[in-house]
Amino acid sequence: MKVRFRSNFAYVDGEIAGGPTIPLCRLRYGGMASMWGFAIYRASHDDYEDSFLPSGSMGGTPEEALDCACGLYLTDPMMWRLEFPG
Repeated sequence: MKVRFRSNFAYVDGEIAGGPTIPLCRLRYGGMASMWGFAIYRASHDDYEDSFLPSGSMGGTPEEALDCACGLYLTDPMMWRLEFPG
């Protein structure tokens, strides 16, 4: 994993052994170490879009953001699909 900092943002890239480095997400520092804004990298647009974490929040810990981004890009994205009863 690589992290680049620019202003209030931390850009997180995944490093695949023997393969490419891929952008995963962007975190926005909001003044608290435990609450960061979250934006997922959109390969289709080559940009970052503010996003919700699986908890439904637009911000959380860096660990929550990394779990979400890695789940979407490096494993089965269907695992993040929310099911609502009813």
